[in-house]
Amino acid sequence: MSSTNNRNSEQARTALRGPFDGLRDFAMLTKIRLTATVVLSAALAYLVAAPIFNIATFTAIIIGGFGTTMAANTLNQVLERDHDQQMKRTEDRPLAQGRMTVSHAVLAAGLLSLVGTISLALINPLAALLGMVALLSYAFVYTPMKRYSVAAVFIGTIPGAIPALIGTVAAEGWITTLGWSLFAIQVLWQIPHFWAIGWLGFDDYQKAGFKLLPVTSSGERDPGTGLQSMLFAFILAGLVWIPFQTGSFSFLAALLSCIMGLGYAWFGYNLWRKRDRKSALQLMFFSLAYLPLVFAFGWLL
Repeated sequence: MSSTNNRNSEQARTALRGPFDGLRDFAMLTKIRLTATVVLSAALAYLVAAPIFNIATFTAIIIGGFGTTMAANTLNQVLERDHDQQMKRTEDRPLAQGRMTVSHAVLAAGLLSLVGTISLALINPLAALLGMVALLSYAFVYTPMKRYSVAAVFIGTIPGAIPALIGTVAAEGWITTLGWSLFAIQVLWQIPHFWAIGWLGFDDYQKAGFKLLPVTSSGERDPGTGLQSMLFAFILAGLVWIPFQTGSFSFLAALLSCIMGLGYAWFGYNLWRKRDRKSALQLMFFSLAYLPLVFAFGWLL
C-alpha cells in the first residue's frame, strides 16, 4: 500500500511539472552557475593576454568553455548520483531524484563535449586538447578520487585552473610565462576556496563518504586547514607579481592583487583562530570575489 502511495505521489509531482522545469533540471545537471564562473576565468585570462581583441576567438572561448565544463559537470553527477541522494545540498538534483535518466544525461554530456571541443579547436588544437584534459580529469580522476582521499582536492585544482591556460593559449597561441602564472594563481586560489566549502559542508560530505577536508585523529575538522589557507594566500600575494614582470599586469593591478592576497590570507588565519561557521563563510565569500577581481585588475588597469 505504501509503495503504491509513493508511486502515485511521484506521478502527481510529474504531472504538475511546468514547461520550465526541464530547463531548471538541465541547469542543475550542468551546474550552470559554477560553469559560468569557470568560463569567466577563461574569458578574463584571454582579455589579459590578448594584444588585440578578436570577437570570433572570444566567442569560441565562451561556447567552448560552456560546452566542455557543462559536460564535465554532467558526467560528475552521473557518477555521483547515488551519493547526491545522501546530501541535503544535492538531494534535489535531477538524477538523484530520478527526474532524468542516466542515458539522457550521458547523451547530453556527449553532445556538450562535442560542441565545446569543436569550438575550442576552431581557435587552435592546443586549446581543444586542454579542454578535453580538463573535462576527462575532472570527471574520471577528481570525481572518483573524492571518495578515497583528500588529495582529490589538490588533484581537482588542475582541471579547475586549465581555463586560465585556455584563455591565454587562445590569445598567444602557446603556453607562455603569463599562461603558467595565471594557471598557478588559479590553482593556489582553489585550496582556501575548497577548504572553506569543505568546512561548511563537512557533515554532508561525511555522510556521503566524500573526503574533501583534512580531519584530526578523532575525525573532526582539521583546524590546520585555516593555516594552510593563509599560507597559500601569502604565496598568491607574491605570485601576482609575475604577470607584472611579463608586462601583462600594470603596477597598480599587481599591487591591488597583492593586497587581495593578503586579505585572503587574513581570512584563512581567521578561520584557524575562530574555527567556526561564520569564519568559513567569510573565507568562502572572499574567495568568490578574489579570482575574478585579480583577473579583472590585470585586464582593466
